[in-house]
Amino acid sequence: MDGEVTTERISHDRQEETPAAKARWFQTLSLSQRMALLCSFTDLILAVNPEIMEQKDAQPVEGRVQVLSNA
Repeated sequence: MDGEVTTERISHDRQEETPAAKARWFQTLSLSQRMALLCSFTDLILAVNPEIMEQKDAQPVEGRVQVLSNA
C-alpha cells in the first residue's frame, strides 16, 4: 500500500488470529494504509452486494444464532 515495501509472512499460529492480535496488527498500519484497507473492504462489499447501499434500518435476526467452530 502506498508504494511502501512491506515484508509479508504467513503464519499458521492460532494466537495470531485472535481479535487482540488483529487489533495490534491494525495499529501498526499508518493512517493512509488503514484508509486504503477500509476502501478495499468497501469495494469488496459493494462488488458482492451492490444493493447494500439501498438497505436501511437493518433488523436483528429473530431466534437463536449458533456459532460453529473447529476448535
